[in-house]
Amino acid sequence: MQGKVIDVTLDTLVGEVMNMKNDGQRLVTYSTYQVGEKGIGILYHFDKNLEITHLRLETDMDKPIPSVSGVFFAALLVENEIRDQWDVKFDGLVLDFNRTLYLDPEVTQVPLVSNVKIEPKK
Repeated sequence: MQGKVIDVTLDTLVGEVMNMKNDGQRLVTYSTYQVGEKGIGILYHFDKNLEITHLRLETDMDKPIPSVSGVFFAALLVENEIRDQWDVKFDGLVLDFNRTLYLDPEVTQVPLVSNVKIEPKK
């Protein structure tokens, strides 16, 4: 991975994203990866003048992750997709599709997490 990488925590994430926006950075997308058995890593990718900067968050999957959709509205799409695929929760998500953005009602297991069943949708 090229570009600058900045490690963030659950407490510093939204502030760092706001700093990126105030600096004129454009939110490109996120990447996710598994950390150990019960952790998730999220890379937030930003661009300014073709220079890439990444914020790296690693946390437990059972802890709510602060949403940055209040800073970059379009983040709601990536955060809902991560919620669908990884069964993590985003605190403060501006529009929560409740795990139905990409998943059909027939899906009974979380796609990227082994042995995690999906509760029936109401």
